[in-house]
Amino acid sequence: MSGQRHASLFLDMLAAERGASKNTLDAYRRDLEDYLAYLGEAGSAPDAADAATVRGFLVSLEERGLKATSAARRLSAVRQFHKFLYLEGYATVDPTAAVSAPKRGRALPKVLSVDQVDHLLQVAHEDALREKASPAERLRAARMACLLELLYATGLRVSELIALPRSAAKTRDRFLVVRGKGAKERLVPLTDAAREAARAYLALLEQQNKAAVGPWLFPADSESGHLTRQAFARDLKTVAAGAGLRSDKISPHVLRHAFASHLLQNGADLRVVQELLGHSDISTTQIYTHVLDERLKSMVRDLHPLSSGEG
Repeated sequence: MSGQRHASLFLDMLAAERGASKNTLDAYRRDLEDYLAYLGEAGSAPDAADAATVRGFLVSLEERGLKATSAARRLSAVRQFHKFLYLEGYATVDPTAAVSAPKRGRALPKVLSVDQVDHLLQVAHEDALREKASPAERLRAARMACLLELLYATGLRVSELIALPRSAAKTRDRFLVVRGKGAKERLVPLTDAAREAARAYLALLEQQNKAAVGPWLFPADSESGHLTRQAFARDLKTVAAGAGLRSDKISPHVLRHAFASHLLQNGADLRVVQELLGHSDISTTQIYTHVLDERLKSMVRDLHPLSSGEG
């Protein structure tokens, strides 16, 4: 039986037994056509392929420049194809059982430049000082300025930030004690700008809502009683638009990434950043090592006695 016939039987099974859609079937068909073409060039066939043949196919994908995610998807199709052939008796072994999927590299976090963060903060503060704004609009803008200053100063997780107690805006210390994942406490720094923004926002909040009581710095009419992640993200995109930033480039988490990346760019130790972010494992923080790589390159370029100083 030819490879094309094997593939047709497999696709028929997907349609009949799994109810695969036309788009799904087309995707499988393209992946299998590519695999069958490789088998033909290698002088093999689906019912005679071994693990080395499948690995060779993966190498060919890498040589053609396919991303790890695309190669993994193609291997998934090949794996299901061979499992079908084995279970239906068309092949004596499943050669993909001993083949592991290509490792997917972790995506680099989206990071704003220092200038972009500065401009974002400037726009947020200007909104809070707008004379023609209503009291409610001014409070909302002051809240956003406070949120951004605190987030960029501390690198808090969004869940930690929105659930800060009111006492966070009244502290005289230059740090906050935060209870993070696993109920672990850690110290995070507070800049003067963050403390001032928090005090200004809280004063406005208490002035406009004198009857409001509660433990939260960012109270809201929600199930938790404080601002939700979704509301913060929505309001942030509005401010970002005013700062000329694309909405798909900004989110509360992006500000946390900016905090970490900018610290590393300015010489902070990776272990220190790990502590500040509340990562239990250094491997989680190592997603930022691309920043360290650039810093090390510039250090060698600028400081090595035999360097020409050129990039």
